[in-house]
Parts: sequence; C-alpha cells; structure tokens
Amino acid sequence: MIFSSFAKALAQMGDRRFRRVLFLGLVLTVALLFAAYVGVLILISWLTGDGVTLPLIGEVTWVSNLLGWTSLVAMLIMSVFLMVPVASAISSLFLEDIAAAVEAQHYPALPPVAPLPWSETIRDTFAFLGLMIGANLLALALYIAMPFAALGIFWALNGFLLGREYFQLAAMRRLGRDGARALRMRHPWRIWLAGVLMAVPLSVPLLNLLIPILGAATFTHLYHALQSDQGRTG
Repeated sequence: MIFSSFAKALAQMGDRRFRRVLFLGLVLTVALLFAAYVGVLILISWLTGDGVTLPLIGEVTWVSNLLGWTSLVAMLIMSVFLMVPVASAISSLFLEDIAAAVEAQHYPALPPVAPLPWSETIRDTFAFLGLMIGANLLALALYIAMPFAALGIFWALNGFLLGREYFQLAAMRRLGRDGARALRMRHPWRIWLAGVLMAVPLSVPLLNLLIPILGAATFTHLYHALQSDQGRTG
C-alpha cells in the first residue's frame, strides 16, 4: 500500500499542477535556505569581523562568499538539516493544490471539498514546525552520544513526525481534524513507515527539494487506500 501510493505519486510528477507547485516550492525553499545562510554569515561577520577561517572552507568573507561557490556548498549542507521543517511548511501551504490534482486524476468521482482556512493552515504549520524543531534539538543528545546511529535516529524520528503531519493534513480535508486523528491512530505503523520513506531522501541535497510534493501526493493516496480498506473491512 505504501509503495503503491509512492509509485502513483511519482508517476504524476509531470502533471502541470505538480510542476507549478514544484516551481513555487523550489523558489520558497531556496529563498528560505538563502535567507538562513545570509543570516549565519551576518552573525559570523558581526562576531568575528570581516573574515573568518573555517575548517575545510578556508577564509570566509561574507560579501564575496555570498556570491561565490562557497555559498552553494554551504546551502547544500544546510539543506540536510533545514529541509525537514521546510518540507513540512511547504507541504502545509501547497497540500490543497497537490491533493486536488491527485484526486482529479485518480479519484474523479469524489465530491469537491472546501479548502481549509488559511488561518487554520498557518496555525497548524507553525505548531508543527515548533514540534519538529524541538524534537530534533532534543535528539541532538542522541546524535552526539551515538554518532554511528545518528542517521537512523534522524530517519526514524522525522519519519514519525512527517508521517503524522502529512497524513493528518491529507485526511483532514475530508474527515475533519477529529476524524483524521482517529484514522491516523488506527494505522500508526503504516503511517510511520511511509513517513520514513519521505524522511530518507530529505537527507540528500537537491533530491530533498522534491519531497514536499511527493509526500503530499503519497499521503493523499495513502489516506484514500486506508479509507477504502476500512470500508471493506467495516
């Protein structure tokens, strides 16, 4: 069920509506990462003066490096750590567009749904961002104590968080908040494993830029599959 949902999402990546969201997501992601990078360089410049020598990078003068190849390398490295919260934010903002495109192609008989209010979407986005940042900050102790297992811990933790968020958003469109939570609680392992499938490529620079769209589409399919399965067994 999980891999079937992912395969369907991947097959629809050429959809015009997917490409539009991909473009908007890329612009937003690059802007956020670039802003974060500029903020770090400004902080370094304020603390150390015009230049500082960093291991493996060398002399960093923030104006020149901002426009140089060093900025690309730094942004790629930062993307590994920042893409989890960025992906959750993008999926929240553009889920409606992706879910509508998925349902139009694969579930055309379904009635239309009213979009979630922006106030509710933004509230949920920031609440989840806080949860993800807090959970990953707490997990730093585990990363340091068990560096050999850090990647596995990262995938497991963020797979749980992303699965919870993606599925809740996808199901909430048609079931409401309480209905989505109830369905999620009945299928925790499938949702967690699907979240891990999304979390693994988030640690790969450039590839991680596609995950917000693939995640939103995959969990839309997964929601419908679980609903259909529940209807047959119920």
